Amino acid sequence: MSEGAILLVEDNPDDVDLTIRALKKNNIKNEIVVARDGVEALDYLFGTGTYAERDTSTMPIVILLDLKLPKVDGLEVLKRIRSENRTKMIPVVILTSSKEEKDLIESYSSHANSYIQKPVDFDQFMDTVRHLGLYWLILNEVPPIS
Repeated sequence: MSEGAILLVEDNPDDVDLTIRALKKNNIKNEIVVARDGVEALDYLFGTGTYAERDTSTMPIVILLDLKLPKVDGLEVLKRIRSENRTKMIPVVILTSSKEEKDLIESYSSHANSYIQKPVDFDQFMDTVRHLGLYWLILNEVPPIS
């Protein structure tokens, strides 16, 4: 299993719990850091606000990013991640309930690595997260993030 934290950016407490449960059930032992809005995610990544004391030399191995977030939406978070040298190479998986084609197109235009629509069905959601973990944490090779 890859070292490094997973940054889960999700405002829905049920989806947070379900995602964490699915990751744990599938033996993904990485630390899971939860940001409940776009500002908290950016603060975590850039060591500002409540995370001003965080060592930003350690970055998440993957970011699971919802689009519909309070304060700063997911697409803005993605654009900010991609605009900074120290974060632009972190894999970002859009994990959203949005079925809107414009969200899909804008996510890829903003250099998301993947776009996954959250399944409504519990078993399908668990299976989707299992596949996410398998691919992004075990199979995928990432460049060194500095």
